[in-house]
Parts: sequence; structure tokens; C-alpha cells
Amino acid sequence: MEIRGMLAAERADLVELLRDLRAEDWETPSLCAGWSVRDVVGHLLYDTIAPLAYGGVVVRCGFSIDRVNGRLVDKARALSTAQLIDMFENAAGTLSRFGPALVLADLFVHQQDIRRPLGRPRTIPADRLRRALEHPDPFVRPGHRSNGLRLVATDLDWAGGSGPEVRGRAEALALAVVGRTQVLDELEGEGVAELRRRCG
Repeated sequence: MEIRGMLAAERADLVELLRDLRAEDWETPSLCAGWSVRDVVGHLLYDTIAPLAYGGVVVRCGFSIDRVNGRLVDKARALSTAQLIDMFENAAGTLSRFGPALVLADLFVHQQDIRRPLGRPRTIPADRLRRALEHPDPFVRPGHRSNGLRLVATDLDWAGGSGPEVRGRAEALALAVVGRTQVLDELEGEGVAELRRRCG
């Protein structure tokens, strides 16, 4: 499947989950420090903002991505969960048009940020797992964690890098390289200690 198709499918999978959540699920802490499930979805509404408007937010936030994210999440807290779902479902805006690979990388991780704390696992298609491993979100500096290590998926025909080995399910590897420390205990190999140090 090509990249835009994968992005549409990833968005549809998350929309299906969100429509099934109870009120208390929305307030569950996600894997993103300080963000609830609701906040993660609020963050994902960045794709609804027009280019000039988004640029204005970036300037007002001093070009800090963390501050931009914080501002967007704060603004989204005024929305109902039904509004959040509707806006997210129809959020194929500027970034999806011009940077679908970046949006897919971000959406893949955030979907797992939501699913794991809720105990709502899914069977992730192999093409999306491979894409997440080969093209992680560059804004979270995945190379800082993975360079000099060999990552080996135990449930997918995939391996990458060279050095001490880190083995585990593809989902856990993909989350580890973007800094999700919660998955480190699911990995094994002589490179895990170094990966843990880098994530720390």
C-alpha cells in the first residue's frame, strides 16, 4: 500500500477506537508524559490548521515545537469528545497533503500511546510496522537512540543497523526508538542496556 493509503488506514483505525471509548477512557494517562488520551487526540488536530495560521502559532511560540504542541492541546481541551473525533476524522489537511510520511510516523506512535494504557491492542499491518521502523518521526531524534545498535524484529522479517543487538516485537522496537521507555522491558539482547541509557 502506498503512503497516503497507509495514512488513511491508520487514521480510520484510530477513529474506530475513539468512537468506542467510555468517558473515563478519555482521561486515562497516555504514554506521552503529562498527556491524557484526550490530550493526544487534541495534539493530532494540528493537521486541521491552515498553513499561515500554523506558522503564526509557531512564531508566537518562539519556534518551540514543545510550546506549539502545548498550546494546541490546551486549545483542544475546550472541545467535546465528539468534536475531537469529528475534527480528527476529517483532519487530512496541510501536513497530510504535503508531508504524509511525517504524519503517518507521528500518528502510528500516538495510536499506540493511546491503545497501550487502555489495554486495547491491535494487529498492526506489516507494511505499517515496517514503515514505522524504517522511517520514524525525525523530530524526536530516533537516531540518537538507535545509532550503533542492531535492531531485530522477532515477529517481522526486518532488521536494521549494526552493533550490539536489540531484539523484540516490531511494535516495541518502533516505540523504543522514539523514546517510549515503557516498552524497554519487552526487548532483549546485549544492546538493550545502552538503549535504556539513551532513553533515560
